[in-house]
Amino acid sequence: MSIWIVLLVSMLASSVGFIMYIWFFSVGYGLAIAAIGLTLLIGFWNSLKMPELLACLLLIAYGLRLGGYLLFRELKNAAYRKVLNPEIDRSKKMPITAKMGLWIVCGILYTLMTCPLYFRLANGIPADPMLILGLIIMVCGVLLEIVADAQKGAVKKRNPGRFVDSGVYRLVRCPNYLGELLLWLGMLLTGTTALHGALQWIAAIVGFLLIVWVMFSGARRLELRQDRNYGSDPQYQNYIHTVPIILPFVPLYSVKKYKFLVA
Repeated sequence: MSIWIVLLVSMLASSVGFIMYIWFFSVGYGLAIAAIGLTLLIGFWNSLKMPELLACLLLIAYGLRLGGYLLFRELKNAAYRKVLNPEIDRSKKMPITAKMGLWIVCGILYTLMTCPLYFRLANGIPADPMLILGLIIMVCGVLLEIVADAQKGAVKKRNPGRFVDSGVYRLVRCPNYLGELLLWLGMLLTGTTALHGALQWIAAIVGFLLIVWVMFSGARRLELRQDRNYGSDPQYQNYIHTVPIILPFVPLYSVKKYKFLVA
């Protein structure tokens, strides 16, 4: 199966962003990952062993959960819709050419992010310890995101106006983004013993570095928004100066000053 088929599937799934441009990065992101996982499952069905099968199923489950969660939040959560309203207005005013550009970039990005698994399957490399290690890290990342969402939801239900600093939020302030980094680090590792040639290595590494940039940009955007909402709260000030923003045990407490990260 050609990598161009994977790219086409990624483009089709992420095209929901034409409804609202931020869906290129949210709902379309989840749908694209799920669709790519399904495409790999079908395209390489005859050669899949259990570890590769589990990797494809994990992509499908992760993408559907993420896309469904984000869609539900954006359509049903009144508080979040207030945050979203400016983006809705911006989406209506955005030229179609700009949306086309975002669509193409996102379609390519999601293909690059998943290409380590594609190349392992396309190159016919059997399962090995690196694939197993990558799978374990991917599962840890997905579980961390599920726990973080559940804990944040419980806290916000009790006190919608307060920031979350309990549970996994004591480890890092952006556990969801940490979970994403673990997921895609694991994906990169699944292909490290299966990549052939410079182009495959470049594609895999570029895909990982881009998603790292996206996650840190998301952390900066969240930090700026939380500073506006809770900046005068002494407890919040203590929290942000004692808990790392995204990497556990690394004393990086703020990324606001890094303007190369998109806010």
